[in-house]
Amino acid sequence: MEASNGYRALQWNAGSGGLPENETTFARVLQQQGYATGLIGKWHQGVNCESRTDHCHHPLNHGFDYFFGMPFTLVNDCLPGRSPELDAATRARLRHYTQMMALGVLTLAAGKACGLFFISWKAVLGAASLLFLFFVSWYASFGFARRWNCILMRNHEVTEQPMVLERAASLLLNEAVSYIERNKHGPFLLVVSLLHVHVPLVTTKEFLGKSQHGLYGDNVEEMDWLVGEILNAVEEHGLKNKTLTYFTSDHGGHLEARDEHSQLGGWNGIYRGGKGMGGWEGGIRVPGIFRWPGVLPAGRVVHEPTSLMDVFPTVVQLGGGQVPQDRVMDGHSLMPLLQGDVEHSAHEFLFHYCGKYLHAARWHEKESGRLWKVHYITPRFHPQGAGACYGQSVCPCSGEGVTHHDPPLLFDLSRDPSEARPLSPSSEPLYHAVVAGVGQAVEAHRETLSPVPPQFSLGNIVWKPWLQPCCGTFPLCSCSQE
Repeated sequence: MEASNGYRALQWNAGSGGLPENETTFARVLQQQGYATGLIGKWHQGVNCESRTDHCHHPLNHGFDYFFGMPFTLVNDCLPGRSPELDAATRARLRHYTQMMALGVLTLAAGKACGLFFISWKAVLGAASLLFLFFVSWYASFGFARRWNCILMRNHEVTEQPMVLERAASLLLNEAVSYIERNKHGPFLLVVSLLHVHVPLVTTKEFLGKSQHGLYGDNVEEMDWLVGEILNAVEEHGLKNKTLTYFTSDHGGHLEARDEHSQLGGWNGIYRGGKGMGGWEGGIRVPGIFRWPGVLPAGRVVHEPTSLMDVFPTVVQLGGGQVPQDRVMDGHSLMPLLQGDVEHSAHEFLFHYCGKYLHAARWHEKESGRLWKVHYITPRFHPQGAGACYGQSVCPCSGEGVTHHDPPLLFDLSRDPSEARPLSPSSEPLYHAVVAGVGQAVEAHRETLSPVPPQFSLGNIVWKPWLQPCCGTFPLCSCSQE
Protein backbone atom coordinates (compact mmCIF):
# COMPACT_ATOMS: atom_id res chain seq x y z
CA MET A 1 0.00 0.00 0.00
CA GLU A 2 1.69 3.16 -1.15
CA ALA A 3 1.25 6.69 -2.50
CA SER A 4 3.40 9.69 -3.25
CA ASN A 5 1.14 12.41 -1.85
CA GLY A 6 2.32 12.30 1.76
CA TYR A 7 -0.41 10.04 3.17
CA ARG A 8 0.88 6.87 4.79
CA ALA A 9 -2.31 5.47 6.33
CA LEU A 10 -6.00 5.33 5.54
CA GLN A 11 -7.93 8.34 6.86
CA TRP A 12 -11.53 7.06 6.73
CA ASN A 13 -13.54 3.88 6.99
CA ALA A 14 -15.37 5.36 4.01
CA GLY A 15 -12.28 5.66 1.82
CA SER A 16 -11.88 3.27 -1.09
CA GLY A 17 -8.23 2.36 -0.45
CA GLY A 18 -7.13 -0.76 1.36
CA LEU A 19 -5.39 -4.11 1.17
CA PRO A 20 -5.83 -5.30 -2.45
CA GLU A 21 -7.87 -8.42 -2.99
CA ASN A 22 -5.04 -10.16 -4.87
CA GLU A 23 -2.74 -10.09 -1.83
CA THR A 24 -2.32 -13.36 0.05
CA THR A 25 -2.43 -13.15 3.85
CA PHE A 26 -1.18 -15.88 6.17
CA ALA A 27 -4.77 -16.09 7.44
CA ARG A 28 -5.95 -17.11 3.96
CA VAL A 29 -3.27 -19.80 3.67
CA LEU A 30 -4.15 -21.25 7.07
CA GLN A 31 -7.86 -21.06 6.31
CA GLN A 32 -7.19 -23.22 3.27
CA GLN A 33 -5.37 -25.67 5.54
CA GLY A 34 -8.47 -26.12 7.71
CA TYR A 35 -7.69 -23.59 10.43
CA ALA A 36 -10.27 -21.42 12.09
CA THR A 37 -8.97 -17.87 11.63
CA GLY A 38 -9.97 -14.92 13.81
CA LEU A 39 -9.00 -11.26 14.05
CA ILE A 40 -9.93 -9.32 17.17
CA GLY A 41 -8.96 -5.65 17.51
CA LYS A 42 -8.02 -3.06 14.93
CA TRP A 43 -7.65 -3.69 11.21
CA HIS A 44 -6.99 -0.36 9.42
CA GLN A 45 -6.61 -1.99 6.01
CA GLY A 46 -9.81 -0.63 4.48
CA VAL A 47 -13.42 -1.83 4.27
CA ASN A 48 -15.19 -1.15 0.96
CA CYS A 49 -14.34 -0.33 -2.67
CA GLU A 50 -17.45 0.74 -4.57
CA SER A 51 -20.45 0.23 -2.30
CA ARG A 52 -21.24 0.09 1.40
CA THR A 53 -21.69 -3.66 1.27
CA ASP A 54 -18.96 -4.95 -1.05
CA HIS A 55 -16.47 -5.40 1.83
CA CYS A 56 -13.63 -5.85 -0.65
CA HIS A 57 -10.93 -4.89 1.89
CA HIS A 58 -12.66 -6.39 4.93
CA PRO A 59 -10.85 -9.03 7.04
CA LEU A 60 -13.41 -11.64 6.01
CA ASN A 61 -12.30 -11.10 2.42
CA HIS A 62 -8.66 -11.70 3.39
CA GLY A 63 -8.76 -15.12 5.00
CA PHE A 64 -10.30 -14.44 8.40
CA ASP A 65 -13.56 -16.25 9.14
CA TYR A 66 -14.31 -14.13 12.21
CA PHE A 67 -13.73 -10.46 12.95
CA PHE A 68 -14.61 -8.31 15.93
CA GLY A 69 -13.13 -4.90 16.50
CA MET A 70 -12.31 -1.60 14.85
CA PRO A 71 -12.08 -1.59 11.06
CA PHE A 72 -10.10 1.63 11.54
CA THR A 73 -7.51 2.51 14.20
CA LEU A 74 -7.50 4.51 17.42
CA VAL A 75 -7.12 8.30 17.05
CA ASN A 76 -7.71 11.25 19.37
CA ASP A 77 -10.94 11.99 17.49
CA CYS A 78 -12.41 8.86 19.08
CA LEU A 79 -12.43 10.45 22.54
CA PRO A 80 -14.76 13.44 23.02
CA GLY A 81 -12.95 16.57 24.13
CA ARG A 82 -9.58 15.64 22.65
CA SER A 83 -7.83 17.81 20.08
CA PRO A 84 -8.59 16.63 16.52
CA GLU A 85 -5.90 14.35 15.12
CA LEU A 86 -7.28 12.99 11.84
CA ASP A 87 -5.78 14.98 8.95
CA ALA A 88 -5.40 17.90 11.36
CA ALA A 89 -3.45 20.12 8.94
CA THR A 90 -6.09 19.86 6.21
CA ARG A 91 -8.85 20.43 8.74
CA ALA A 92 -7.12 23.55 10.05
CA ARG A 93 -6.76 24.95 6.53
CA LEU A 94 -10.42 24.32 5.72
CA ARG A 95 -11.47 25.98 8.97
CA HIS A 96 -9.24 28.98 8.16
CA TYR A 97 -10.71 29.26 4.65
CA THR A 98 -14.22 29.12 6.09
CA GLN A 99 -13.44 31.88 8.57
CA MET A 100 -11.96 34.08 5.85
CA MET A 101 -14.94 33.51 3.58
CA ALA A 102 -17.35 34.23 6.44
CA LEU A 103 -15.54 37.47 7.17
CA GLY A 104 -15.88 38.39 3.49
CA VAL A 105 -19.63 37.68 3.45
CA LEU A 106 -20.15 39.68 6.65
CA THR A 107 -18.19 42.55 5.14
CA LEU A 108 -20.38 42.48 2.04
CA ALA A 109 -23.55 42.45 4.15
CA ALA A 110 -22.35 45.31 6.36
CA GLY A 111 -21.25 47.33 3.35
CA LYS A 112 -24.58 46.79 1.65
CA ALA A 113 -26.50 47.78 4.78
CA CYS A 114 -24.44 50.97 5.11
CA GLY A 115 -24.72 51.80 1.43
CA LEU A 116 -21.00 51.36 0.80
CA PHE A 117 -21.36 48.61 -1.80
CA PHE A 118 -23.65 48.79 -4.79
CA ILE A 119 -24.57 45.14 -4.91
CA SER A 120 -27.91 43.43 -4.50
CA TRP A 121 -29.02 41.54 -1.42
CA LYS A 122 -29.51 38.61 -3.78
CA ALA A 123 -25.75 38.59 -4.46
CA VAL A 124 -25.00 38.73 -0.73
CA LEU A 125 -27.39 35.85 -0.11
CA GLY A 126 -25.76 33.88 -2.95
CA ALA A 127 -22.32 34.37 -1.44
CA ALA A 128 -23.64 33.25 1.95
CA SER A 129 -25.18 30.15 0.36
CA LEU A 130 -21.88 29.24 -1.30
CA LEU A 131 -20.12 29.66 2.06
CA PHE A 132 -22.68 27.39 3.71
CA LEU A 133 -22.25 24.72 1.04
CA PHE A 134 -18.46 24.87 1.38
CA PHE A 135 -18.69 24.49 5.15
CA VAL A 136 -21.17 21.61 4.97
CA SER A 137 -19.10 19.78 2.33
CA TRP A 138 -16.06 19.41 4.59
CA TYR A 139 -17.75 19.38 7.99
CA ALA A 140 -19.95 16.45 6.91
CA SER A 141 -16.84 14.28 7.17
CA PHE A 142 -14.42 15.95 9.59
CA GLY A 143 -17.12 17.15 11.97
CA PHE A 144 -18.34 13.57 12.46
CA ALA A 145 -14.95 11.82 12.48
CA ARG A 146 -15.78 9.97 15.70
CA ARG A 147 -19.09 8.69 14.35
CA TRP A 148 -17.65 7.67 10.97
CA ASN A 149 -14.35 6.09 12.08
CA CYS A 150 -14.66 5.02 15.71
CA ILE A 151 -16.96 2.04 15.36
CA LEU A 152 -17.07 -1.62 16.28
CA MET A 153 -17.98 -4.39 13.85
CA ARG A 154 -18.71 -8.07 14.25
CA ASN A 155 -17.97 -9.65 10.90
CA HIS A 156 -19.82 -7.43 8.37
CA GLU A 157 -22.23 -5.85 10.86
CA VAL A 158 -21.66 -2.55 12.67
CA THR A 159 -22.50 -3.18 16.32
CA GLU A 160 -21.52 0.08 18.01
CA GLN A 161 -21.42 3.54 16.40
CA PRO A 162 -19.72 5.52 17.75
CA MET A 163 -17.91 3.14 20.06
CA VAL A 164 -17.47 3.75 23.77
CA LEU A 165 -13.72 3.55 24.28
CA GLU A 166 -13.88 2.98 28.03
CA ARG A 167 -15.41 -0.46 27.56
CA ALA A 168 -13.59 -1.49 24.39
CA ALA A 169 -10.77 -3.29 26.22
CA SER A 170 -13.14 -5.59 28.11
CA LEU A 171 -15.10 -6.33 24.92
CA LEU A 172 -11.95 -7.29 23.02
CA LEU A 173 -10.74 -9.46 25.89
CA ASN A 174 -14.06 -11.28 26.17
CA GLU A 175 -14.06 -11.90 22.42
CA ALA A 176 -10.50 -13.28 22.47
CA VAL A 177 -11.19 -15.64 25.38
CA SER A 178 -14.47 -16.74 23.80
CA TYR A 179 -12.78 -17.40 20.47
CA ILE A 180 -10.17 -19.64 22.13
CA GLU A 181 -12.89 -21.57 23.94
CA ARG A 182 -14.99 -22.04 20.78
CA ASN A 183 -12.08 -23.30 18.73
CA LYS A 184 -10.02 -25.25 21.28
CA HIS A 185 -10.81 -28.62 19.71
CA GLY A 186 -9.30 -27.80 16.33
CA PRO A 187 -6.41 -25.83 14.84
CA PHE A 188 -6.92 -22.08 15.01
CA LEU A 189 -5.15 -18.81 14.29
CA LEU A 190 -6.05 -15.85 16.48
CA VAL A 191 -4.65 -12.38 15.80
CA VAL A 192 -5.31 -9.98 18.68
CA SER A 193 -4.55 -6.43 17.58
CA LEU A 194 -4.91 -4.45 20.81
CA LEU A 195 -5.93 -0.80 20.96
CA HIS A 196 -3.20 -0.34 23.58
CA VAL A 197 -0.71 1.50 23.78
CA HIS A 198 -1.90 4.10 21.29
CA VAL A 199 -3.09 7.64 21.86
CA PRO A 200 -5.51 8.66 23.29
CA LEU A 201 -4.38 6.00 25.80
CA VAL A 202 -7.85 5.15 27.07
CA THR A 203 -7.35 3.31 30.37
CA THR A 204 -10.03 1.85 32.65
CA LYS A 205 -10.33 3.26 36.15
CA GLU A 206 -8.86 0.09 37.69
CA PHE A 207 -5.48 0.89 36.13
CA LEU A 208 -5.41 4.68 36.30
CA GLY A 209 -2.53 5.78 38.54
CA LYS A 210 -1.25 2.22 38.92
CA SER A 211 2.15 2.78 37.34
CA GLN A 212 4.99 5.17 38.11
CA HIS A 213 5.05 6.44 34.51
CA GLY A 214 1.84 8.41 34.09
CA LEU A 215 -0.97 7.61 31.70
CA TYR A 216 1.29 5.77 29.24
CA GLY A 217 2.56 3.52 32.01
CA ASP A 218 -0.99 2.88 33.19
CA ASN A 219 -1.94 1.87 29.66
CA VAL A 220 1.03 -0.52 29.49
CA GLU A 221 -0.03 -2.04 32.81
CA GLU A 222 -3.53 -2.67 31.46
CA MET A 223 -2.17 -4.17 28.25
CA ASP A 224 0.04 -6.47 30.32
CA TRP A 225 -3.04 -7.65 32.22
CA LEU A 226 -4.97 -8.21 28.98
CA VAL A 227 -2.17 -10.32 27.52
CA GLY A 228 -2.02 -12.30 30.76
CA GLU A 229 -5.74 -13.04 30.64
CA ILE A 230 -5.47 -14.29 27.06
CA LEU A 231 -2.51 -16.54 27.98
CA ASN A 232 -4.51 -17.83 30.96
CA ALA A 233 -7.30 -18.84 28.60
CA VAL A 234 -4.79 -20.75 26.46
CA GLU A 235 -3.58 -22.61 29.55
CA GLU A 236 -7.02 -23.25 31.05
CA HIS A 237 -8.14 -25.02 27.88
CA GLY A 238 -5.07 -27.27 27.80
CA LEU A 239 -3.52 -25.57 24.77
CA LYS A 240 -0.29 -24.25 26.31
CA ASN A 241 2.08 -26.90 24.93
CA LYS A 242 0.63 -26.95 21.42
CA THR A 243 0.21 -23.23 20.80
CA LEU A 244 2.81 -20.80 19.53
CA THR A 245 2.24 -17.35 21.02
CA TYR A 246 4.01 -14.35 19.53
CA PHE A 247 3.90 -10.91 21.13
CA THR A 248 5.24 -7.95 19.19
CA SER A 249 4.60 -4.36 18.13
CA ASP A 250 4.40 -2.62 14.78
CA HIS A 251 6.78 0.27 15.56
CA GLY A 252 8.75 1.99 18.28
CA GLY A 253 7.52 4.63 20.68
CA HIS A 254 5.70 7.66 19.27
CA LEU A 255 7.98 10.46 20.46
CA GLU A 256 5.86 13.30 19.06
CA ALA A 257 2.84 12.21 21.13
CA ARG A 258 3.06 14.52 24.14
CA ASP A 259 0.91 16.81 26.23
CA GLU A 260 1.85 19.63 28.56
CA HIS A 261 2.50 17.18 31.38
CA SER A 262 4.14 14.03 30.02
CA GLN A 263 5.27 11.81 27.18
CA LEU A 264 2.29 9.91 25.73
CA GLY A 265 4.03 7.84 23.12
CA GLY A 266 6.50 5.67 24.99
CA TRP A 267 10.27 5.70 25.22
CA ASN A 268 12.84 3.96 23.03
CA GLY A 269 15.74 3.67 25.44
CA ILE A 270 19.17 4.10 23.89
CA TYR A 271 17.78 3.91 20.35
CA ARG A 272 17.50 7.00 18.20
CA GLY A 273 14.19 8.13 16.67
CA GLY A 274 10.71 6.65 16.92
CA LYS A 275 7.43 5.85 15.21
CA GLY A 276 7.11 6.81 11.57
CA MET A 277 10.85 7.01 11.00
CA GLY A 278 11.82 4.43 8.43
CA GLY A 279 15.49 4.19 9.29
CA TRP A 280 16.42 5.07 12.87
CA GLU A 281 16.52 2.14 15.29
CA GLY A 282 14.02 3.70 17.70
CA GLY A 283 11.34 3.48 15.05
CA ILE A 284 11.94 -0.07 13.86
CA ARG A 285 13.27 -2.08 16.81
CA VAL A 286 10.29 -3.72 18.49
CA PRO A 287 9.82 -6.44 21.12
CA GLY A 288 9.57 -10.00 19.88
CA ILE A 289 8.57 -12.52 22.56
CA PHE A 290 7.76 -16.13 21.67
CA ARG A 291 6.26 -18.86 23.86
CA TRP A 292 5.82 -22.52 22.96
CA PRO A 293 6.66 -24.84 25.88
CA GLY A 294 8.30 -28.08 24.83
CA VAL A 295 9.21 -26.73 21.40
CA LEU A 296 11.09 -23.49 22.06
CA PRO A 297 13.75 -23.45 24.80
CA ALA A 298 12.75 -21.19 27.68
CA GLY A 299 14.76 -18.10 28.55
CA ARG A 300 16.70 -17.99 25.29
CA VAL A 301 17.58 -14.55 23.87
CA VAL A 302 18.20 -14.18 20.13
CA HIS A 303 20.32 -11.21 19.06
CA GLU A 304 19.97 -11.78 15.33
CA PRO A 305 18.19 -9.26 13.07
CA THR A 306 14.74 -10.46 12.03
CA SER A 307 11.70 -8.76 10.54
CA LEU A 308 7.94 -8.67 10.98
CA MET A 309 7.89 -9.92 7.38
CA ASP A 310 9.11 -13.21 8.86
CA VAL A 311 5.73 -13.76 10.51
CA PHE A 312 4.19 -14.75 7.16
CA PRO A 313 6.49 -17.67 6.25
CA THR A 314 6.75 -18.78 9.89
CA VAL A 315 2.98 -19.06 10.38
CA VAL A 316 2.45 -20.58 6.94
CA GLN A 317 5.11 -23.24 7.58
CA LEU A 318 3.64 -24.17 10.95
CA GLY A 319 0.15 -24.37 9.43
CA GLY A 320 1.29 -26.81 6.76
CA GLY A 321 0.83 -24.39 3.86
CA GLN A 322 3.14 -22.96 1.23
CA VAL A 323 4.17 -19.37 0.64
CA PRO A 324 3.11 -17.96 -2.76
CA GLN A 325 5.46 -18.94 -5.56
CA ASP A 326 4.44 -16.18 -7.98
CA ARG A 327 6.24 -13.34 -6.21
CA VAL A 328 9.38 -12.53 -4.25
CA MET A 329 8.91 -13.13 -0.53
CA ASP A 330 11.18 -11.05 1.68
CA GLY A 331 10.51 -12.93 4.91
CA HIS A 332 12.07 -16.17 6.20
CA SER A 333 10.73 -18.73 8.64
CA LEU A 334 11.92 -18.04 12.16
CA MET A 335 11.61 -21.61 13.42
CA PRO A 336 15.22 -22.73 12.74
CA LEU A 337 16.49 -19.67 14.58
CA LEU A 338 14.02 -19.93 17.47
CA GLN A 339 14.72 -23.63 18.00
CA GLY A 340 18.48 -23.10 17.91
CA ASP A 341 19.03 -25.18 14.77
CA VAL A 342 20.92 -22.31 13.12
CA GLU A 343 23.17 -19.66 14.60
CA HIS A 344 22.32 -16.76 12.30
CA SER A 345 19.22 -15.18 10.85
CA ALA A 346 18.50 -15.88 7.18
CA HIS A 347 18.58 -12.12 6.57
CA GLU A 348 21.91 -10.87 5.31
CA PHE A 349 20.39 -7.54 4.26
CA LEU A 350 17.29 -5.73 5.48
CA PHE A 351 15.79 -2.69 3.78
CA HIS A 352 13.97 -0.01 5.73
CA TYR A 353 11.30 2.12 4.12
CA CYS A 354 9.43 5.26 5.12
CA GLY A 355 6.29 5.13 3.02
CA LYS A 356 7.56 4.14 -0.42
CA TYR A 357 10.98 5.74 0.09
CA LEU A 358 13.94 3.55 1.04
CA HIS A 359 15.62 5.39 3.90
CA ALA A 360 18.16 2.87 5.14
CA ALA A 361 19.56 -0.64 4.76
CA ARG A 362 21.50 -2.93 7.08
CA TRP A 363 24.05 -5.61 6.39
CA HIS A 364 24.70 -8.41 8.85
CA GLU A 365 28.26 -9.44 8.03
CA LYS A 366 28.06 -12.87 9.60
CA GLU A 367 31.73 -13.80 9.25
CA SER A 368 32.88 -10.85 11.37
CA GLY A 369 29.69 -10.43 13.40
CA ARG A 370 29.50 -6.74 12.54
CA LEU A 371 26.13 -5.17 11.81
CA TRP A 372 26.35 -2.24 9.41
CA LYS A 373 23.62 0.34 8.86
CA VAL A 374 23.58 2.75 5.90
CA HIS A 375 21.26 5.79 5.91
CA TYR A 376 20.41 7.37 2.58
CA ILE A 377 17.62 9.63 3.88
CA THR A 378 16.91 10.85 7.41
CA PRO A 379 14.14 13.08 8.79
CA ARG A 380 15.05 16.61 9.86
CA PHE A 381 14.34 16.82 13.57
CA HIS A 382 12.98 20.04 15.01
CA PRO A 383 13.52 22.13 16.96
CA GLN A 384 17.22 21.94 16.22
CA GLY A 385 18.96 19.45 18.45
CA ALA A 386 15.75 17.53 19.21
CA GLY A 387 15.38 13.80 18.66
CA ALA A 388 12.02 13.91 16.86
CA CYS A 389 9.80 16.13 14.70
CA TYR A 390 7.98 17.95 17.48
CA GLY A 391 5.06 20.02 16.28
CA GLN A 392 4.04 17.35 13.76
CA SER A 393 2.23 14.07 14.23
CA VAL A 394 5.17 12.13 12.74
CA CYS A 395 8.27 12.94 10.71
CA PRO A 396 7.79 13.18 6.94
CA CYS A 397 9.22 10.60 4.53
CA SER A 398 10.15 12.98 1.73
CA GLY A 399 10.28 16.59 0.61
CA GLU A 400 11.74 19.45 2.60
CA GLY A 401 11.38 17.56 5.86
CA VAL A 402 14.16 15.07 5.07
CA THR A 403 17.89 15.17 4.34
CA HIS A 404 19.42 13.15 1.50
CA HIS A 405 22.91 11.93 2.36
CA ASP A 406 25.54 11.65 -0.36
CA PRO A 407 27.74 9.96 0.66
CA PRO A 408 25.37 8.06 2.95
CA LEU A 409 25.71 7.87 6.73
CA LEU A 410 27.32 4.65 7.98
CA PHE A 411 27.01 3.18 11.47
CA ASP A 412 28.34 -0.01 13.07
CA LEU A 413 25.35 -1.11 15.16
CA SER A 414 27.34 -3.90 16.77
CA ARG A 415 29.45 -1.22 18.48
CA ASP A 416 27.17 1.82 18.29
CA PRO A 417 23.53 0.70 18.65
CA SER A 418 22.49 4.27 19.49
CA GLU A 419 23.63 5.46 16.05
CA ALA A 420 25.42 8.32 17.73
CA ARG A 421 28.76 8.19 15.86
CA PRO A 422 28.60 8.12 12.05
CA LEU A 423 31.68 6.54 10.53
CA SER A 424 33.88 8.11 7.87
CA PRO A 425 36.66 6.87 5.58
CA SER A 426 39.19 8.19 8.08
CA SER A 427 37.61 6.45 11.10
CA GLU A 428 36.61 3.20 9.38
CA PRO A 429 38.96 1.56 6.82
CA LEU A 430 36.06 -0.52 5.44
CA TYR A 431 33.82 2.51 4.86
CA HIS A 432 33.91 2.49 1.05
CA ALA A 433 33.69 -1.30 0.79
CA VAL A 434 30.67 -1.49 3.11
CA VAL A 435 28.79 1.38 1.43
CA ALA A 436 29.45 -0.17 -1.98
CA GLY A 437 28.37 -3.64 -0.85
CA VAL A 438 25.12 -2.37 0.67
CA GLY A 439 24.52 -0.26 -2.44
CA GLN A 440 24.77 -3.33 -4.66
CA ALA A 441 22.29 -5.16 -2.42
CA VAL A 442 19.89 -2.22 -2.63
CA GLU A 443 20.01 -2.28 -6.43
CA ALA A 444 19.39 -6.02 -6.51
CA HIS A 445 16.49 -5.58 -4.09
CA ARG A 446 14.92 -2.84 -6.23
CA GLU A 447 14.89 -5.17 -9.21
CA THR A 448 12.50 -7.44 -7.31
CA LEU A 449 9.91 -4.69 -6.84
CA SER A 450 6.86 -4.24 -9.03
CA PRO A 451 4.41 -1.32 -9.04
CA VAL A 452 1.12 -1.57 -7.15
CA PRO A 453 -2.04 0.56 -7.21
CA PRO A 454 -1.62 3.66 -5.00
CA GLN A 455 -4.00 2.87 -2.15
CA PHE A 456 -3.23 6.19 -0.43
CA SER A 457 -3.91 8.36 -3.47
CA LEU A 458 -6.23 11.32 -2.93
CA GLY A 459 -9.05 9.49 -4.72
CA ASN A 460 -8.74 6.55 -2.31
CA ILE A 461 -8.17 8.66 0.80
CA VAL A 462 -11.17 11.04 0.71
CA TRP A 463 -14.36 10.31 2.63
CA LYS A 464 -17.11 8.89 0.40
CA PRO A 465 -20.55 8.81 2.00
CA TRP A 466 -21.72 5.85 -0.13
CA LEU A 467 -18.94 3.71 1.39
CA GLN A 468 -19.55 4.65 5.04
CA PRO A 469 -20.25 1.63 7.30
CA CYS A 470 -23.44 2.49 9.13
CA CYS A 471 -25.96 1.00 11.52
CA GLY A 472 -29.34 2.66 11.43
CA THR A 473 -30.35 5.16 8.78
CA PHE A 474 -27.59 7.11 7.03
CA PRO A 475 -26.46 9.76 7.92
CA LEU A 476 -27.97 9.32 11.40
CA CYS A 477 -25.84 6.24 12.04
CA SER A 478 -26.12 5.15 15.64
CA CYS A 479 -26.38 1.88 17.55
CA SER A 480 -25.07 0.10 20.63
CA GLN A 481 -25.57 -3.64 20.36
CA GLU A 482 -22.60 -4.37 22.58
